[in-house]
Amino acid sequence: MREVAVRMRTLQQSFDAFDEAAAAALGLNRTDLRCLDLILAQEPMSAGELTTAAKLSPAATTTAIDRLERAGYVTRSRHAANRRRVLVTATEAARTAENEVYGPVGEAGMLALRRYDEQQIAVIIDFLETARQVQEEQTTRLKGLPAGG
Repeated sequence: MREVAVRMRTLQQSFDAFDEAAAAALGLNRTDLRCLDLILAQEPMSAGELTTAAKLSPAATTTAIDRLERAGYVTRSRHAANRRRVLVTATEAARTAENEVYGPVGEAGMLALRRYDEQQIAVIIDFLETARQVQEEQTTRLKGLPAGG
């Protein structure tokens, strides 16, 4: 079991290193990259929805959207029915960057998974889902602790 924990930790570190490299390649910081990922996954997205999804303050969200807009990765528009609501949409440049940065990762992952049969893939999926649930439970636990403790 310790070996699994060690491998999970190094996997997380590799994700962090990739995200850092991806952000640098796109000329973004990690928060802006996370916001862009959320927008790409669910666009258009209101600024309020992005605030909630990214767990940022409204001011921090506005700043991130400003930077993403200056970088050419998003546009803002007013909602047709509610003019006070700002919608954020990914640009074609963002889609191109997404494909250039993450496309090769997906392709390499699919090639790597070909060595497993359907039953093994089912176990991998189950493990990943279990790991996600554990992470979410532990995140909730940490949020309940006093700050600095």
